Amino acid sequence: MPERIRHPLFRDRITSAEEAAAAIGPGMTVAMSGFTGAGYPKAVPQALAARVERANAAGERFRIKVLTGASTAPELDGALAKVEGMELRLPYQSDPAVRERINAGTLDYIDIHLSHVAQHAWFGFFGAIDVAVVEVAGIREDGSLIPSSSVGNNKTWLDQADKVILEVNAWQPAALDGMHDVYYGTALPPDRRPILIERPDDRIGEPSLRVDPDKVIAVVETHAPDRNSPFNPPDAASRQIAGHLLDFFSHEIARGRLTRSLLPLQSGVGNIANAVLGGLADGGYQGLTAYTEVIQDGMLALLKNGTLRMASATSFSLSPAGIEEFNAHVDFYRERILLRPQEISNHPEVIRRLGCIAMNGMIEADIYGNVNSTHIAGSRIMNGIGGSGDFARNGYLSVFMSPSTAKGGQVSGIVPMVSHVDHTEHDTMVLVTEQGLADLRGLSPRQRAKRVIDTCAHPDFRPMLQDYFDRACRDGHGLHTPHLLGEALSWHQRMVETGSMRTGPQG
Repeated sequence: MPERIRHPLFRDRITSAEEAAAAIGPGMTVAMSGFTGAGYPKAVPQALAARVERANAAGERFRIKVLTGASTAPELDGALAKVEGMELRLPYQSDPAVRERINAGTLDYIDIHLSHVAQHAWFGFFGAIDVAVVEVAGIREDGSLIPSSSVGNNKTWLDQADKVILEVNAWQPAALDGMHDVYYGTALPPDRRPILIERPDDRIGEPSLRVDPDKVIAVVETHAPDRNSPFNPPDAASRQIAGHLLDFFSHEIARGRLTRSLLPLQSGVGNIANAVLGGLADGGYQGLTAYTEVIQDGMLALLKNGTLRMASATSFSLSPAGIEEFNAHVDFYRERILLRPQEISNHPEVIRRLGCIAMNGMIEADIYGNVNSTHIAGSRIMNGIGGSGDFARNGYLSVFMSPSTAKGGQVSGIVPMVSHVDHTEHDTMVLVTEQGLADLRGLSPRQRAKRVIDTCAHPDFRPMLQDYFDRACRDGHGLHTPHLLGEALSWHQRMVETGSMRTGPQG
């Protein structure tokens, strides 16, 4: 692929994935590209997994520490997890094999705010990075790198790693060139300066990544797709949640707290998020902006119909249909999408200045507004906190959304006390289920509890929640945030033991 590798020094370092993987040894810390199944290396991790498997068969222990931007795909996370090739993983994952290892206690996992990862690496909190494995779409004549479908932490990995392996993926559209804004102005305290983003479409960086050529030990040519997971169409609950949230926006506009331009949108990935995005188009909104982490199918549609004027993110997360749409009209989207390092896309300073509207999913919320985004029954990890905390803590509005029940109606999404806290009541402004929307701004804890129970809880669980709250107000140790400590987590214990949070006969 001479048109993709245009610098002679890098062409001289082209090698196989197997030869490149040989540079990675047991105990190393390896930083890899990838964010929500986009822009991750495809060949070297699989070659490394095969090497680990051979070592395991020979009775040798071969484990590495893996750092990424966010979740990757079966070719990376899955391949290494299945051969028990990782001893540590951070900061976010969604692979079933990785999740199984973490919950079995055989793989250490550090769940961390996505905006913190790069700076913690620069602070030295993770130790030295031995090797970076980074996918790019091409290498320019001057040796700069054209990022692929995600930027994530790639700038930091390339700067910090002792050695670099590049995967040049010809599957990635060459027309990605120019869509990126890589900021090189960050510094360590006390020398930090303001990040001069005043609007989501401000460019403050460079369209390419820098790398020291002397650190590049291997260049691997690939032609492999990203993890293109199809999205299910929004179900009835997702559409109801979207309807409640869109009604809320209309109310805020009528009160003068928002305009028809809203504020820059941040949206998590999934059916509910896509339903909300679709509802914005149906509601006649035009010229909106997004300052978010991920561009998904719904945002492409909004860019196409003018609902969104532009979107800033750090990665794509597209279905096969979304990939086809993007590739067919890449010149159109290149003028309307910016991909940035995640330390900028998720930066608290920028999120606060822009006044983002943060819309994220949750596993459960309690009656006071504490939110659990990551754990089942307090100890079993699902995926991770991702960037939801970056936006919830710093946005103009923080919205958390979920169906009111799960597991066929046996598990309530609203509980007396969450079994794990990712977002405290202090960071939660709005809760939404298909039952209704609870605006918690300006309410005391007991007022919040009444609002959440009345509007967000499923009718099957509402009497149980009301009974708990009434007794806590009568018998609790204190009445500011009333709880019955002996039974606050009894719903989760009942679920672990019986599969249901219901009391009495379960149907």
